Amino acid sequence: MEDQMEVFEDYAYYYNAFYQDKDYKAEAKQIDLLLQKYGQNIKKIINYGCGTGRHDIELSKLGYHCTGIDLSPLMIDIAKKHMLQEEHLIDFSVADVRNYQPTETYDSVISLFHVMSYQTGNEDILAAFESARRALDTGGIFLFDVWYGSGVLTDKPVVRVKKVEDDKYSLIRIAKPVMYEKRNVVDVCYEVLAVDKADMTVKTIHETHSMRYFFRPELEYYLKQTGFELIDHVDCSTLAETDFTSWTSYFVAKAV
Repeated sequence: MEDQMEVFEDYAYYYNAFYQDKDYKAEAKQIDLLLQKYGQNIKKIINYGCGTGRHDIELSKLGYHCTGIDLSPLMIDIAKKHMLQEEHLIDFSVADVRNYQPTETYDSVISLFHVMSYQTGNEDILAAFESARRALDTGGIFLFDVWYGSGVLTDKPVVRVKKVEDDKYSLIRIAKPVMYEKRNVVDVCYEVLAVDKADMTVKTIHETHSMRYFFRPELEYYLKQTGFELIDHVDCSTLAETDFTSWTSYFVAKAV
């Protein structure tokens, strides 16, 4: 499997531009709703795969005490800049969710934007779940989202093109999927064309993001093996029961 650190080093620089229309505030409210529904007195959260820290900032505004870890030093640098701009105190650090050793415990571990789908091997997802369990006391809540197999196989990935601009660049991103049926993995092959507005030079970046889609029975098994009880899973868009149109799903588990 391609080293996850290498995947994000170039791509992280353009991350904010491509996801400037992502509604982090609304997603944070979703997470708050789910934590209130399934947990008790949850205030202290650690985010596995926090990216540029946008979810953490919005959750801090809702009253949570947040910590965030991410594999990419560049993502963490951006997250710290966002934190200073928003004047919220959040502990951001570089770490791999598969081998992170928490130094304290939390009320909840969250992992959003399909970070767990980047754990493409059985050993990867088990290691990430084991780390999450170490971060929780008994009764703590583990909340994460993944690509959901029923929806992915019903509406298979296709080539997509996205165009955005920021202050420095005009950006074109072409995403081409390659599906591997025997591994439940999709390689999303990105080609990013970054046109410098100042001198019109073009930089091309190639990234491959390997994403695993999951089904409930396998995740229920992995969670049980790592000290969790699966409580529920719901559609990420509607928070209703999943069906064959659900491309992504939140899974909620309790540490036992």
